[in-house]
Amino acid sequence: MRDGTSVVVGLARWRAAFLAGFLALFLIKLMLAASLSPFGDEAFYWQESRQLAWGYSDLPPLTAWLIRLGETVAGHGLLGMRWPFLLLGSALPWLVRAFAREAFDERAGWQAGLLCLALPLAGSLGVLAVPDVPLTVATMLAVLALARAMDGDHLRDWLLLGAALAVCWLSHYRAAMPMLAGLLLCVITPRGRRQWRRPGFWAALGVAAIGLVPLAISNWEQRGAGVAFQLVERNPWSFHADALVQPLEQAIACTPPLYLLLLWTAWRAWKLRGDERSPWDIIAVVSLVFIVSYFVLGLFADDLRFRAHWPLPGYLPLLAALPVLLRDVRQVHEKWLVAIFVLATIGQLGGLLYLGMATDAGGTRALAGVKAFPGRFVGWRESGEVAQSLLAGHPGVLVADNFMLAAEIDFQLDGRVPVYVLDSSLNVKHGRAPQLAAWRRDEAALRSAHAGEPMLLAVEETAVRERNRPDWLRSLCRRIEQPQPLRRLDLFAGRKRIAFYAGRVAAGPTTSGTGDECLLWQLAHAAGQ
Repeated sequence: MRDGTSVVVGLARWRAAFLAGFLALFLIKLMLAASLSPFGDEAFYWQESRQLAWGYSDLPPLTAWLIRLGETVAGHGLLGMRWPFLLLGSALPWLVRAFAREAFDERAGWQAGLLCLALPLAGSLGVLAVPDVPLTVATMLAVLALARAMDGDHLRDWLLLGAALAVCWLSHYRAAMPMLAGLLLCVITPRGRRQWRRPGFWAALGVAAIGLVPLAISNWEQRGAGVAFQLVERNPWSFHADALVQPLEQAIACTPPLYLLLLWTAWRAWKLRGDERSPWDIIAVVSLVFIVSYFVLGLFADDLRFRAHWPLPGYLPLLAALPVLLRDVRQVHEKWLVAIFVLATIGQLGGLLYLGMATDAGGTRALAGVKAFPGRFVGWRESGEVAQSLLAGHPGVLVADNFMLAAEIDFQLDGRVPVYVLDSSLNVKHGRAPQLAAWRRDEAALRSAHAGEPMLLAVEETAVRERNRPDWLRSLCRRIEQPQPLRRLDLFAGRKRIAFYAGRVAAGPTTSGTGDECLLWQLAHAAGQ
């Protein structure tokens, strides 16, 4: 009786800790989602939500659809855009808990859910309206559905698996990774190979294929722009040794103790995968496919963008297994779990504090001197307000020098004024140039519709790397005729500089005034000094 009481009391403590942590984290994320300015990519997704389509040159359609849903229900604004993602991200710990409970027991479920809250990349999911939110949640849902389907062979579980994979395809092209993980599971494990003979398995694949329909349509309409960007244009496909630091990046993103224990858990799960008892085969194959494949791809693929979140879905099943494996370690597993949770929570709170400082002018000024300055989250409100006030005194076509600045100003103005975008390497680098052309918001459309008309040009002087800045700024003089400086925003010790000019839309590229005599270059250079 005493032992039974102890078990119940211990279970109640873990459940109470999870519920308290979930509520506290949700409130913090809610405050951040309602106050943190959108960064350039996020604002571009918002622009996509204003022009719904089967897909876009950078992404499948689900992110735009969710933003459209959010603002239809709650109106235009930060929280209106983000609340669907906030709810989805908040479902992730519950899915991890459900998987751990399904695979092991109730205690493991609450413990795994608590670890998910503490894991920085997982716990903070949903603050921003980005495609990784539905992709990660749908991947975890697919793992849960697969575990149930392989055990019970119920049609409802197979259909849930197919629906989750379809959502993955609607979210991002990286949906190929959970598909690869599932394929390998069904090839290299005995239990997996038996699934090929089950009708429900093929029903799941049929439902999953529905998610590919919008991708096929959008790539057909845009002549393969999405596939070309994701598979070719954004990736050098050549070895770059700097990517060997990926394990260090992952250790920082997960907190080092938890990262090492997750790798240990993956190794132990691999050793146990031959056990016919679920779920070691699922945990081992799914986790290692994500962790190892993304490490190898990272050595040859995109080395310019943030990539620490790529392996996140592979860590989630390991969170379910870690508490169970620690039970056999010197009978002190709960003390280990508490220590791991505390250290990971410190890392989680550090990341949330960083985002919180980006919402406050004083906090942002405090970060102005550090390398990790949150430049993508600041300055947008000010630029939108200045653009709106200048348009009143200098009516004309509103133009920005890159897609991020254009998207942010467009968001601040709630789409009331069309914002054109000059051709820029940033547009190409992020796969947005074909989409701007399709919307007739690129430089060619600007000249075609408004050549010789008055224009208001917004230039983010710090958007490109310093070594490329002189040539880029000098090239702007061939895009605008008779430039007149109107206003300058020098924010946070010059970490963010945005200048506004009045002039006329050039009918075509010119070579006059594009050297050191270029006014836009002279003023930007003087401000940089």
